[in-house]
Amino acid sequence: MPIDQDSVITALRECYDPEIPVNIVDLGLIYEVRIDPVPPEAGEGETVEVDMTLTAPGCPSSGYISQQVKQRLEQMPGVRAATVNVVWSPPWGPERISAEGKKKLGIE
Repeated sequence: MPIDQDSVITALRECYDPEIPVNIVDLGLIYEVRIDPVPPEAGEGETVEVDMTLTAPGCPSSGYISQQVKQRLEQMPGVRAATVNVVWSPPWGPERISAEGKKKLGIE
């Protein structure tokens, strides 16, 4: 089953920072998604690599959030492996929050 950007983003909407009641996509934490087919000799499936950030460099939930993202992606049919890269550039800011996220946070 082929994986595409939309299906990855939909899956990532199920991941949350435990301290914020908005998913990581609407928080603007996902910067890039790359999907690469696995070579035929390695078996079936695709690899998914995600570049994401956190709301603050000292976020106490960083390990939890990264692991949650990796596990959710690897549960998707057609995904053989997932890699999560936490990046700090560009820095996250509240302007990255989607309109839906702002509404949930009451900061419309």
